[in-house]
Amino acid sequence: MKQILLLLLILFLTFPSWAQERPLNTGLSNEEQYAFIGMMIEKIIENYGPPRSVAAARGVDLWQDDVVFQYTGVDFYIYIDRVWQVKFVTTHDVSIGNKKAEVILTLGETAKDMEDHILLAIDGFDWPLTLRINFNDKESVTSIFLYRPDY
Repeated sequence: MKQILLLLLILFLTFPSWAQERPLNTGLSNEEQYAFIGMMIEKIIENYGPPRSVAAARGVDLWQDDVVFQYTGVDFYIYIDRVWQVKFVTTHDVSIGNKKAEVILTLGETAKDMEDHILLAIDGFDWPLTLRINFNDKESVTSIFLYRPDY
């Protein structure tokens, strides 16, 4: 009887951890997150499994339409067969809902305040990278993107 109770207790305590999903980028350094840009579809699925959903993102022009692989906390925007943009729930110590003043302090002097968004150029790669953080009229973060501005 004690063994059954112990087994049930173990199952009860571990079962909630199975159901909770952590953001895909949890524990990854900024450099590891930068490596998402340029990643091929096969590599995404090989590394992270199938997406929890797939969506279309309509651009202003027809050629700007993207396929979006959606994972918990991270969305990969794919052009042809490679990631060109990633949407995060949290990255660079910035999360959805943070206030603009906090974000400016966190990102430092190199971040450019564009009123309704902040841009941070990321150097040191074969192609340019930009971190863009969008704000609503209450100056709270609404979305966070890392992307190739040359696309």
